[in-house]
Amino acid sequence: MPHQGHSQTKQTLGKLDTSPGNWKPTMVVQAILWILYGLLLQPEPGTATLPLLMDSVIQALAELEQKAPATEAGHTASAWLLSAQDSCAHNPLQHFLLEEQSLKTTMLDPPSLSPELQGLTMEVARHGVWDGKECGVVLASDGSTVAVEPLLAGLEAGLQGNRVVNLPLDSTDTPPDADVTFPDFGATVPDVRATSPGLRDTSSDVTWADVGAVSPNVRATDLDVQVTSPDVQASSADTKAKFPTTVDSLLVVTLARDLGLNFLQGPQTWSHSLGTEGCWDQLSLPRTFTLLDPEASTLTTAFLNGALDGALLGDYLSRSPEPRPPLSHLLSQYYGAGVAGDPGFRSNFRRQNGAALTPTPILTQQVWGALILLQRLEPAHPHLQGMSQEQLAQVATHATKEFTEAFLGCPAIHPRCRWGAAPYQGRPTPLQLPLGFLYVHHTYMPASPCTDFERCAADMRSMQRFHQYTRGWDDIGYSFVVGSDGYVYEGRGWHWVGAHTLGHNSRGFGVALIGNYTAELPAEAALRAVRDELPRCAVRAGFLRPGYALLGHRQLVRTDCPGDALFNQLRTWPHFDKNVKPRTARRASRRSRRASR
Repeated sequence: MPHQGHSQTKQTLGKLDTSPGNWKPTMVVQAILWILYGLLLQPEPGTATLPLLMDSVIQALAELEQKAPATEAGHTASAWLLSAQDSCAHNPLQHFLLEEQSLKTTMLDPPSLSPELQGLTMEVARHGVWDGKECGVVLASDGSTVAVEPLLAGLEAGLQGNRVVNLPLDSTDTPPDADVTFPDFGATVPDVRATSPGLRDTSSDVTWADVGAVSPNVRATDLDVQVTSPDVQASSADTKAKFPTTVDSLLVVTLARDLGLNFLQGPQTWSHSLGTEGCWDQLSLPRTFTLLDPEASTLTTAFLNGALDGALLGDYLSRSPEPRPPLSHLLSQYYGAGVAGDPGFRSNFRRQNGAALTPTPILTQQVWGALILLQRLEPAHPHLQGMSQEQLAQVATHATKEFTEAFLGCPAIHPRCRWGAAPYQGRPTPLQLPLGFLYVHHTYMPASPCTDFERCAADMRSMQRFHQYTRGWDDIGYSFVVGSDGYVYEGRGWHWVGAHTLGHNSRGFGVALIGNYTAELPAEAALRAVRDELPRCAVRAGFLRPGYALLGHRQLVRTDCPGDALFNQLRTWPHFDKNVKPRTARRASRRSRRASR
């Protein structure tokens, strides 16, 4: 059942409830979002005068929020938007779900931004991929790259509050292909309060100041989110499809539309469908973002990051009581220490929180519903013409399965360029994939866990220098390194032989957790990444054999690594090979206990 804080008014195509009384407290905040949208122009890479940082976007929002109260009300938000470059002609679904609802909403005249911020908004407000470059993205303080357009769309959808939208079917119509065998679930706005502490209950009797006091000690990072496949839901042949009659506007404008459209294009695009990463020209003053896969679709890691952030923050706003927080303040918290003091509700953990917000059955039906709505809005759409409801249902199932397994179910991995890796010295040796082993290490030095991107990236550079210049290796030895900030850091990666487990480097991947885990355990999020997420996705991608064995470093080399506390934890993991006895170095020196070849 939808949360009581939601407006449960439903709308149909051509019959929209746009009475001004529905929008009272959020007028100024919505107007600020629409002003940003109204500044859209077709972006050209490299035209912004400010660095493409999330902090710059927050600065633009703060400037608008500061100037907005002094301006004169007189135009609706969507009227301003529609008069500016016809900026949403490329997205009629978003136009219908967001702009049409605001046609009678009073809006403030757009205050003038500084030239620098105007240049920034023109650069980032439209997402796209051109010639291997991704536009409309910014670098956040957690090291992730975020598309701004789906983020803003989610914020606007959340502010409107009226999220449940009737699909455009006459009540007397019989849905085509109504007997499609498909998961039987209802289309409701998901209420994830019971499963995601990071997305907290902000019921109507709680003030903004009280929000931070709700469950302050519960962290979303401690969740053991179960990621399931749509195939599990669809396994019952007796289950009949419940044709979607409503959609959640928040999920449609952030995730569902783009997932559905991408997978409509056919199997030839699926190998490049989800989660392509990229590299910034520089990290201090980023201006140009180049994708690692030049054939990538628009469903890049940056787009999905922005879509998840928009969905999570939009959901938070739709559940928050009035007065809602300034958007600049909300984004500063989300891309910082955590919303309302909750370290689990921040961008570092968007995948875990996103999995709780978008359960497979809910998201599958939202993707299907988005395609139905788009089919009605754009009857001449080249990929939708002639598509039956059974075909749309199959596309929705496949798209959700891929998104759930290949993105939400996998750890977020920062590529080498993100942490500032030095070049490989020499010529790397390719691995013969798939491998049969996963070797677990702790770094010992650095001894302290890193909890933010700046510290983790510095630790990576420090270890690489030690491995290259003190040990004389070609590169950092590990295949991957796991921080306590919610991220995995690429070392030698999936394809190159490492220098982590002497005599066994070509047979397995070496994964190290930053810290000394002789007497204490890593954060649960770091343990989950090594135990579940990284190997599961490696198996899915064909890098690791399904029956792989997991070993601690000390089982193969005379060392105390990965520390007593962590090794005892490894003994309880499903793939741990207990038949290989430890070879602990009883009189090992401090230097020999460090990460060794």
